[in-house]
Amino acid sequence: MTRVLLVALDGSYRTGAFVEAAERLQIELVVAASGVRPLTQGPGGGLRLEPGRTRAALAAITRAHRQRPFVAILPTDDGSVEMASIVARHLGLPGNSRGAVQATCCKAAFRTACHDAGLPTPHFRLIDLTQPTLMQIVGVRFPCVAKPLRLSASRGVIRAEDSIGLNAALARIGKLLENEGGKDSTHVLVEDFVAGCELAIEGLLHRGKLRILALFEKPGDMAGPYFEENIYLTPPRFNPLWSRAIERQLAKTCQALGLREGPVHAECRISPTGIVFIEIANRTVGGRCGRLLRFGSGYSLEELVLMNAVGQPPAVKLAVGAAGVMMIPVPGQGILRRVEGITAARRIPGIESVEVDVRRGQRLVPWPEGGAYPGFIFAHGVTPDAVLQALQSAHAQLCFVIDAELPVAINSATQATSGALRRAS
Repeated sequence: MTRVLLVALDGSYRTGAFVEAAERLQIELVVAASGVRPLTQGPGGGLRLEPGRTRAALAAITRAHRQRPFVAILPTDDGSVEMASIVARHLGLPGNSRGAVQATCCKAAFRTACHDAGLPTPHFRLIDLTQPTLMQIVGVRFPCVAKPLRLSASRGVIRAEDSIGLNAALARIGKLLENEGGKDSTHVLVEDFVAGCELAIEGLLHRGKLRILALFEKPGDMAGPYFEENIYLTPPRFNPLWSRAIERQLAKTCQALGLREGPVHAECRISPTGIVFIEIANRTVGGRCGRLLRFGSGYSLEELVLMNAVGQPPAVKLAVGAAGVMMIPVPGQGILRRVEGITAARRIPGIESVEVDVRRGQRLVPWPEGGAYPGFIFAHGVTPDAVLQALQSAHAQLCFVIDAELPVAINSATQATSGALRRAS
C-alpha cells in the first residue's frame, strides 16, 4: 500500500475524514499527533509527537520512514502546516519552502510577500502590543481592519472606523492573544478595509500547477465590525468571467509565494479596483464545509487531497446543481439551555441535514473572541438562490435558549472559610 503521513493537531475534526478517505482509497495513512496516546485508527496507525520537541518528532518520523517509506506528507490544520513542511523537507519529499509556508501561516508575512511581488494588497502595518499604540497608528487610513497574525476562523478580526475604535480593537485583541498565548502573540496586523463581494476558493497544487476544485460565494454583508463566516454557496452567483480571473490571480499569487504542493484554501474580495486576496492557507476548508463538495466521480475532498499528494490527481468536476452550508451563527454569549426547532428546520425543502453540536450547559462565545460554531446546516438544490433560501428558512426555525452568565466573586473571607473546611476534612 502507498504510505502517507498525516501531521494532525490533537483532536482535529479533519483527522477522521482523512482516515476514512485513506481506507476507501487503500492508502496506508499514518497519523502523527501530539495527543496523550498515538492515534491507532485507520490503515497505518499513528505516531505520538511530543509537543514543542521538533527534533524528537523528526527522529520518530524518520524511524518510521526507514521502516517503510512515506511518499507524501500532509497537514490537517493551520497549526500543523509548518511541522508537515519541516518533515517533508527533512525526508526529501514534495513540499513547500519555509518562506511559502510562513506566508500561509502568518498574515503579516502574507501581506509582505504580496507587496514584494507587486500583487494587489491593501496598505498595512504591524503594531507592537508591548509598546504604546497611540503613536504607532498615526497615519492609518480608515476604515481599517485589525487582526491577529495567526488565529484562524476570523477570530480577533475587528473593523475600526477611527483611531479611538482602533485603539479599543487593539486592546481587545491583545487580551484575546494574552489568553491564547502561542507564537506571534504580541503583534497585530492593521490594514485597509477592502470592500466588495467575498469568496472562498478550494484548490490543489501539484508540482506548482494549480487546479481549482470549487468557488464559494459568501452571501450577505461582510463589512464588519466582526467577520464571522456564515454561508458558503456554490456555484457563486456572478459572471463566469470573474471566476476565470480569480483562478488566474490565485495561480499567480501561489507562484509568487513559492507554493507548489498540497491543498489550497484562499479567500478574496472583488473590490472596486480588482481582485484582492485576503489570505491563502495550505490546508482544506475549515469546519465541515468540505462535505459540501460533491464531485461527479464520487470522490470526497479528502480523497482528492490524498490522491493529489501521491501523484495520482483524478480529473473531476463538481456534481450538477448548487449547494450551500450555513455555519450556524452564535446567537449570543451565555450558557445554553436548549435548542428548539431542529425537526422543523430539517423539514425545509432542500435541506439535507441540520447538525447541532452544542449541548446543554455549554458556554457560547460569539465573535471576535469565539471560534466554535453551534452547528451546520447543509442544503442542495437546482439553483444557488434556492439553496440560499432553504438555508435561511431552516435557520429561522432554530431557537437557542441561553441563560446569562452570572459573575462569581471570591472574597478573602470565602477563601479563608474554604481553606479551613479543607483542613478540617
